[in-house]
Amino acid sequence: MASSEEHTVLARPVFDKPVKVLIVVSPYYSDIAAGLLQGATAELEAAGAAYEVVEMPGALEIPTAIGISDRRSNFDGYVALGCVIRGETTHYETVCNDSSRALQLLGLQGLCIGNGILTVENKAQADVRADPEGQNKGGGATAAALHLIALARKWSQTSKGIGFMPRGEDTLMAGDADDGNQIT
Repeated sequence: MASSEEHTVLARPVFDKPVKVLIVVSPYYSDIAAGLLQGATAELEAAGAAYEVVEMPGALEIPTAIGISDRRSNFDGYVALGCVIRGETTHYETVCNDSSRALQLLGLQGLCIGNGILTVENKAQADVRADPEGQNKGGGATAAALHLIALARKWSQTSKGIGFMPRGEDTLMAGDADDGNQIT
């Protein structure tokens, strides 16, 4: 059972420049969304990050909202929050798979996204995962987004260079006298 397992929780990253995060939440199950949002905002406030919250009708619209925001705004990262509870049709699989896949694709394009969209069998499972005093997945998704932002900032300060690098002492060019194959 997952509740008896121990998990490693990474230390909260520290930032030297302000962080701005967009939380995109679906209030379809409003009590679950409120709990997830409470966990997410608590984590952002503890990290000293600024944030905005926008609502979307359902989990399928969350990745689209994040994609639009990335093209038209200046957020460092994103948190996706919502809940999908299994019903009697295959719509559950479609919503779970497509929203998750879309968020993953945005992440692979370089966006820093924490996925806090719950995919559960029943309301009781959702209640446990949205409890601000328990294993709140909103806070966990936000922590993931903050770690991705920290990593992106760390690596953005190292440049691989673009185009040709200037010739240095350690560079041999074709036809150099030192290589024994001088072109005449």
